[in-house]
Amino acid sequence: MKTFEELGVCEEIRRAISEMGYVNPMPVQEEVIPYLLGVGNDVIALAQTGTGKTAAFGLPILQKVNPESRATQAIILSPTRELCLQIADDLKEYARYIDGLHVLAVYGGSSIESQIRSLRRGVQVIVATPGRLIDLMNRGVARLEHVENVVLDEADEMLNMGFSESIDAILAGVPAERNTLLFSATMGKEIERIALTYLHDHKEIVVGSRNEGAENVNHTYYLVHARDKYLALKRIVDYYPRIYAIIFCRTRMETQEVADLLIRDGYNAEALHGDLSQAQRDLTMQKFRQHRTQLLVATDVAARGLDVEDLTHVINYGLPDDVENYTHRSGRTGRAGKRGTSISIIHLKEKHKVRVIEKTIGKQFEAGVLPEPKEICTKQLYRVIDELERTEVDDNQIAPFLPEVYRKLEWLSKEDVIKRVVSREFGRFLQYYASAPEIQQPKAGRERADKGDSTRKSTARQHRNGSHQPEPGYARLFINFGKRDNFYAREIINLVNRYVKGNVDIGRIDLTANCSFFEVPEADAEYVMRKMAKAKVGDRRVVVDSADRQGESADRQRPNRAARRAERFGGQRHEDYSQRKGGRKGGRYADADQFEKPGRDNDWHQFFDK
Repeated sequence: MKTFEELGVCEEIRRAISEMGYVNPMPVQEEVIPYLLGVGNDVIALAQTGTGKTAAFGLPILQKVNPESRATQAIILSPTRELCLQIADDLKEYARYIDGLHVLAVYGGSSIESQIRSLRRGVQVIVATPGRLIDLMNRGVARLEHVENVVLDEADEMLNMGFSESIDAILAGVPAERNTLLFSATMGKEIERIALTYLHDHKEIVVGSRNEGAENVNHTYYLVHARDKYLALKRIVDYYPRIYAIIFCRTRMETQEVADLLIRDGYNAEALHGDLSQAQRDLTMQKFRQHRTQLLVATDVAARGLDVEDLTHVINYGLPDDVENYTHRSGRTGRAGKRGTSISIIHLKEKHKVRVIEKTIGKQFEAGVLPEPKEICTKQLYRVIDELERTEVDDNQIAPFLPEVYRKLEWLSKEDVIKRVVSREFGRFLQYYASAPEIQQPKAGRERADKGDSTRKSTARQHRNGSHQPEPGYARLFINFGKRDNFYAREIINLVNRYVKGNVDIGRIDLTANCSFFEVPEADAEYVMRKMAKAKVGDRRVVVDSADRQGESADRQRPNRAARRAERFGGQRHEDYSQRKGGRKGGRYADADQFEKPGRDNDWHQFFDK
């Protein structure tokens, strides 16, 4: 790995970035900085948000500026006011030890008169939104005849927002002899058009691969009925007590509605969309950046250019129509070497979009199973306990009040005090999940509804008698535990994780009252049955066998005892978990063995008093 000095960065800039905590160059910086320090080197750089793009183009541009000349020598275009301000602030920090170098951000929504005054005093680097820069050019204030470097940051975003004509006008107004750099997360047709029109013998630098999702991001989707999307969102948010996330919605109305519901239900959330005034948007984003807001509910347009560190999750409250928008959304988490998660809450009609996105970004989504109420309450309880343990006590400050506190509480035992503290901090979750609405998973059969009544009736008959043809390449296995045993999809996955070592995929899971069926790859079927032969749940032996041998095939043999149980209760209505689920040891469900499926009338207070 090279150092910034070896890349050719001057001493003044190295001193500044060292104080900012920069140690070693990131991959995109290693590629771009030496190339941009040359002359006549046009570049298209494909890199995700959070890969060090600003320093990659900012350091060489600042180094090439002549501070003794007040003429504008570099312009940087960005899609939004927020990103414009962030880039300008970063460049000012990089250039703090370069005397006489001035950076100015120009954008709509603020006083154009003050920007005109600054430009007339002389500015070497302009960071601008396209619309405001065109306005200043038309007024004759932004003079670009000495510009040597042009950067289009998040060029795909600008084109998606309709700035194509403005970009054409700006690039036509700068000298032909210049360096031009396009930074983009994806390579679309419009980017290629601009490259062919305005770039000369450009170099393409790719960090990762074309149109690839961020490397450190996990992609998960939860399939629910459209009516249950908000209930699913609450469960996801509650399952991660320390979540810090952006929740993306498709419209301004939906954004405000979801934010209002979250706030009503006690969550630390705010909305960000185009109907807010600029002052409201600035305040909302300031609070979110300072972690005073935990959940930001936003539209794609409003959140463009919102550069926030340490996001744990991005939640798609429905998938965008454009794959590039998904790439930008998911790229806001998993930055600076940290892991991040992009979660999508979808209904059946959106499932095909998942496959399209997978092909484009070259990554597979995990089909998630919504956490159960008991899991959520357990996690939230541990959060309360952790916060109590980490609370710092200033003995001197509270000493004068303690005698009265002790007197007031002397009639309570230590256990009573603990219960009251936990109930006060934790009561909202206990109350809600004691009678939380049930979220039913959509039946996969509904996706085949267009095949006619005969198909639907045939499928219904298969479900009633417990039979189902496994997916190609998979074998269907029987297990002698069902819903009456509090055994659901999660419990089956946990049991397989516990007894079967290595990576084994678990496919479709069907639940009946007294038994269940699950699918595994044909090559792994005998191995799974062999490993599960010694499995027990409590004192009860687990029976895992081929579904065909247990009497599902038309020419089945005389069933054994477990098969007779399956046949006897096969008429019970069962649930179909059709999502593909990995049964890998060490996965998300490997540590969930402690959880059982609670009944609808489960007493949570009794559970936590144990």
